[in-house]
Amino acid sequence: MHLVGALADRSRWSALRCPAAATLDVVGSRSTVLIMREALYGTTRFDDFAQRVGLTDGVVSGRLRELTDLGLLARVPYQEPGRRTRFEYRLTERGADFGTVVLALFEWGAKHLAPGGRAPFDLEHGGDGESGGDDETCGAAVHAKVVCEAGHEVAPHAITVRRRAQPVASSRRSASSRATRPSSR
Repeated sequence: MHLVGALADRSRWSALRCPAAATLDVVGSRSTVLIMREALYGTTRFDDFAQRVGLTDGVVSGRLRELTDLGLLARVPYQEPGRRTRFEYRLTERGADFGTVVLALFEWGAKHLAPGGRAPFDLEHGGDGESGGDDETCGAAVHAKVVCEAGHEVAPHAITVRRRAQPVASSRRSASSRATRPSSR
């Protein structure tokens, strides 16, 4: 990535409001990412999360509460016959969007940390798991890629970072409010 315009001089600004840093503040722990991975795999029940991620009930409980509070999971009641009401944790749209992050972590780990540079299983373009396989699928390998709005694949070195332009309406308002402000003389 290369910085342009007002961002080119790194000594003149700070990345304190960086969306990547804000995301890590929300989901930056190993346990949180593993719980989200399991939710993406279809896990919904507390005991299954605890078993599949190998964490204590207390840690799983805390993380599920955080992820629910953040809107990545929804807490939905269910009741088996003759049992008390319990809760499942289902992905929200916001949580499903986090799947791209998990996929990117999976791919990076497979390439750089797994023996032979390959994961022990493949990710393929398959059904959505809910439509019974009626949706259009091709079976090709799935990868996390960066693409521009025009659909071109973009390498990190080819990304330009620039300050977002201020909306025209707000800059006009600022100019008009300065023009009507009484003089201090």
